[in-house]
Amino acid sequence: MKDINFLKEKNARSLWHPMAHPADSLANPPTIVTGAKGVRISDVDGHEVVDGVGGLWNVNLGYSCQPIKDAIAAQLDALPYYSIFRGTSNDQVIQLAEELREFFAPDGLTRAFYTSGGSDSVETALRLARQYHKIRGEAGRVKFLSLKKGYHGTHFGGASVNGNANFRSAYEPLLAGCHHIPAPYTYRNPFNETDPAKLAQLCLAALEDEIAFQGPGSIAAFIMEPVLGAGGVIPPHESFMPGVREICTRNGILLIADEVITAFGRTGSWTGSRHWGVQPDFACTAKAITNGYFPFGAVMIAEHVAEVFEGDETGRAAIGHGYTYSGHPVGAAAALACLAEMRRGDLPGNAAARGTQMHRGLLALQDKHDIVGDVRGGHGLMSAIELVGDRAKKTPIDKGTAARVQETAYQAGAMVRVSGANIILSPPLVVTEADVQVILSALDKGLSAA
Repeated sequence: MKDINFLKEKNARSLWHPMAHPADSLANPPTIVTGAKGVRISDVDGHEVVDGVGGLWNVNLGYSCQPIKDAIAAQLDALPYYSIFRGTSNDQVIQLAEELREFFAPDGLTRAFYTSGGSDSVETALRLARQYHKIRGEAGRVKFLSLKKGYHGTHFGGASVNGNANFRSAYEPLLAGCHHIPAPYTYRNPFNETDPAKLAQLCLAALEDEIAFQGPGSIAAFIMEPVLGAGGVIPPHESFMPGVREICTRNGILLIADEVITAFGRTGSWTGSRHWGVQPDFACTAKAITNGYFPFGAVMIAEHVAEVFEGDETGRAAIGHGYTYSGHPVGAAAALACLAEMRRGDLPGNAAARGTQMHRGLLALQDKHDIVGDVRGGHGLMSAIELVGDRAKKTPIDKGTAARVQETAYQAGAMVRVSGANIILSPPLVVTEADVQVILSALDKGLSAA
């Protein structure tokens, strides 16, 4: 490794960071992470902290999961790469598909289409949704509905159904036919409604209204996260996703569950859809499927959708879509090992228990610090606090203050994530009670420094 001074000096000279202004990375050098063990990361200066971000929602089993590392190494020796385009396959992807079929059986999902990551999975689900309707003779179903504040990756399809202007405005015009309804976000919504159950019904009514306005026969799918993640951790009322499912079914609209964050235990249930008792038509997965150790994803497809494709005799079901790394054997081997390790421990149970601890701790910080306007979470290890300059007026905090909270918390022992006015927490699902307390204590110091 190059010396420390070289890394610090050259960090942003030849490199643009995702989700950042290039000039900002030059003016404010990011933390250079050089090591990790368990649930802790260490930087180039040797400072070690608890990772309250979990990589990027994906390192559910922590950084020392040796069976996954061993599986990757062994597969590199056996078959480092081959495509699974028409005419070829490999042993790892076949075995993984059977494991995923079993894992997602309670969600009604029985087929896997492999991708390279979350954005790829969303793009795949959107395309297959349109194709599904064309196979069935409803070629006019091309539009997509989604939630404001929702996040669905950065491809043009995903950006088009995204509900946050930060991921859209610089790249417009985007895909036509994408329409958004209000999210069940109790802290800020157009209805000024703070009761979660009432807000859920208002948002469902808005969905019904939008479907009637667009015409049910023009809509291919509704895509949503079971718990909104990057938009600021917005858990809906328990009635919301079942209500969406019923409306979609009644109108012939497919339901795509974006489970890139929520699958594999994050919500305290094995999947976000299962958490709300819903069976979607597609589920987009990635992130934790390999514990973040290898870029990989899978779109899971419901049996009734699969039957339409597999029973087609017109040729319209031929899939003209895929990626060079769809079904990468190393990624599949990593996913197989990861699934085995996740099942070995009670990940959802620990996520639920530690998530409750985290949520209660954040509510206590809200009582202590006026800068905390809202606390969201309570469903596994997905938590956020929204920072405000004036609690009564809900005035968003300035960027510099949020960065100061983050830096102080980091120096005090925990990496937390800033997203606009939100501090987002998504630690590995194997964190202990003591680890969560470290995060809360560090955040307390960060808020005190605001």
